Amino acid sequence: MSTPTHRAGDGAVSAEPPPDVAARLAAVPLFAGRALRVTLLPGGLTNVNCRVDVDGRAYVARLSSPSGSLLAIDRDAEHRHSVAAARSGVAPAVADYAPDVGVLVVEWVAGRTLTDADVRDEATLLRIAAACRQLHAGPPFTTGFDMFALQRRYLAVVTEHGYRLPPRYLDFEPVVERIRAALARRPLASVPCHNDLLAANLIDDGERLWLIDYEYSGNNDPCFELGNIWSEAGLAVGQLELLVGAYFGHPSRSLTARARLLGLMSKYGWTLWASIQAAVSRLEFDFWSWGMERYDRAVAEFDGPDLPRLLEEVGLGD
Repeated sequence: MSTPTHRAGDGAVSAEPPPDVAARLAAVPLFAGRALRVTLLPGGLTNVNCRVDVDGRAYVARLSSPSGSLLAIDRDAEHRHSVAAARSGVAPAVADYAPDVGVLVVEWVAGRTLTDADVRDEATLLRIAAACRQLHAGPPFTTGFDMFALQRRYLAVVTEHGYRLPPRYLDFEPVVERIRAALARRPLASVPCHNDLLAANLIDDGERLWLIDYEYSGNNDPCFELGNIWSEAGLAVGQLELLVGAYFGHPSRSLTARARLLGLMSKYGWTLWASIQAAVSRLEFDFWSWGMERYDRAVAEFDGPDLPRLLEEVGLGD
């Protein structure tokens, strides 16, 4: 999960970067031996993000955190997928990658980072659906993404290290298995997905939408992408129906049910991401509250009246 990395205002700091940041940037071939103007960017929950101006060009440098391994982030895959996404036309071009110092450099995109309120706008939802179709039709990624597998991996980390679990978390595991089995009966072809399209990873340059930050990217069910957007932006069910219809070109009860179930899984799985981050991150951010906000919404769906119907509708052929 991440927050804006392309916005230079709202608290950006243009003073000298910390020595460790400066040293890592200097080790990037693109920047080595050149005079850099570095602006620390706000946000970023698993990275330090900087705007780097050099010789009249602007870039975003993403300096990865060592905690990424616990969160199942594959930085080499992130680099490869960023290159592929750029080829699809929806992501900034990759300018350099220095794996030895954990720095990925992409071209700066001038634009406005979206908010949840923007995502809830009908016209913007239609643009997001089109951007997702463009990414999904682009070059395939080299690894897959499966929230069911990732949630199990996160649960193993949390259990092994004794990190906090929300009340009743394990009680829902049998329901999760029912959801997984229901989805598996009519699988969709995997496509290259971003898998983390919260509003902060969408930039509007006035003409087009850019999808940034490919930490969790991988080939996946396209309905996870749509369900995750629905979940992260707090969309109403009717707005998810609009998003699904715009993406697939027709309304569909089964595909909307699929996106809802996968959106529920995103909330359930990212809750554990927050538990891990709350235990290991050095950032001054309330990861636990962030995760509990998603978990509380997941519980409402697990306990709500719609789940049996969704499990039935996901198997329809409409």
